[in-house]
Amino acid sequence: MLVFISLGLLNPRLKPLKTLQSTLYNLKHTKPMSQSTSIPKKQLRVRDHGFDNYMEIEKKTRKVLKFQSLILSQYNQTLPISRLDNLAGRLGFKQFEAGAFILKFPHVFEVYEHPVQRVLYCRLTRKAVNQIMQEKEALLAQIPDAVTRLRKLIMMSNEGRLRLEHVRIARYEFGLPDDFEYSVVLKYPQFFRLVDASETRNKYIEVVDRDRRLTVCAIEKVREREYREKGMDAEDVRFKFMVNFPPGFKIGKYYRIAVWKWQRVPYWSPYEDISGYDLRSIEAQKRMEKRAVATIHELLSLTVEKKITMERIAHFRMAMNLPNKLKGFLLQHQGIFYVSTRGNHGKLHTVFLREAYRKGELVEPNGLYLARRKLCELVLSSSRKANMDRGLVHYRGDREDDEMERFRRDCSEDGFEGGKEGKDGEREDDLNLELSCDAGSDFTDEDDDVDGIEKAEKAQLNG
Repeated sequence: MLVFISLGLLNPRLKPLKTLQSTLYNLKHTKPMSQSTSIPKKQLRVRDHGFDNYMEIEKKTRKVLKFQSLILSQYNQTLPISRLDNLAGRLGFKQFEAGAFILKFPHVFEVYEHPVQRVLYCRLTRKAVNQIMQEKEALLAQIPDAVTRLRKLIMMSNEGRLRLEHVRIARYEFGLPDDFEYSVVLKYPQFFRLVDASETRNKYIEVVDRDRRLTVCAIEKVREREYREKGMDAEDVRFKFMVNFPPGFKIGKYYRIAVWKWQRVPYWSPYEDISGYDLRSIEAQKRMEKRAVATIHELLSLTVEKKITMERIAHFRMAMNLPNKLKGFLLQHQGIFYVSTRGNHGKLHTVFLREAYRKGELVEPNGLYLARRKLCELVLSSSRKANMDRGLVHYRGDREDDEMERFRRDCSEDGFEGGKEGKDGEREDDLNLELSCDAGSDFTDEDDDVDGIEKAEKAQLNG
């Protein structure tokens, strides 16, 4: 037998044996081609520097907002520099770090000397005050739109209700005021109902009536526009999502085929009740997977800036049938969403809707977004421009004094004064300043010099 095999290997005419061995080897070590219509789950994360740079600016803006809240919570909206390190410690700043941070943003914070006490104080500049007033006016002007967004958000839940605490955590993203429980929920009883759950002792917001006109998703409007403008095939556009991969994302042949098949998979609307469907089949699982993509897409479309942190999306995971491994699921669809880890040392993950942004700006901006972007412009402004503005603009006008007094009155009515946190209103400050006179007085030594010069000139003329 061994002689036969050796002779067979030495005989050049017996080539089929060698061909059979190579065929068996290829069958053993070659992966079978996937016939699934789902996109591969394990995808390499590709960074988009446009969104990452956006979050770097957002990181600075977030710290500036914390300092603004701290200053507005003090008496007369001024903060002595001597107490800056003690009060800024609760914001996460180390010793001697808060003063250097304030000096980086001269368009937002102004350091001045008290005319009587000769003590350095910090307050907001005129531009920062105007930006806060503009954002407040824009927030109040879009309350009707915020009511509609909240109705659509609750209608996407399985039971038609959401926890009040979960909505309160994400109120900034959805353009809701801090007191939305009273100014929105209880003010519109024809739309919302506030109930107490006896089993969990939690408050829930329920929608009173499910309006059929609000069940149209944002992606459906985009598909209709694509169909009318580009004249695409109706079957290709019917369940399609706008896909725009980040730069450097490698798209292979089979991946492109998988995306094309996935785009044609039908799914249930996020506003549709699926409690009566059988979800055990493979086709039902594919529909539920694509429905989760549509739900997150609609959730991002309801936000003001078309972005929200992944941790806040996770609060609605049980109520909206979202997957458990949310980060891996979002990375599976990098052409629709972008997950940025910048902005908070990688602790938070911000999810962007890619189709809503172009060159770092919203394609369809709103008033509240533009008012918030004014603060980013002040943060990015240089100190040289701030010095020029101080030299050209007269800050001590009577009209501006009236505006500042009105702003302080509004802040005191909103709860800034009396030791409350300015932005969130959730923590109280036990530290109160004991000032013997008004720290925000506009009377300075320069005014004394001007009066002395005018008197000297009048004396020369009389003489």
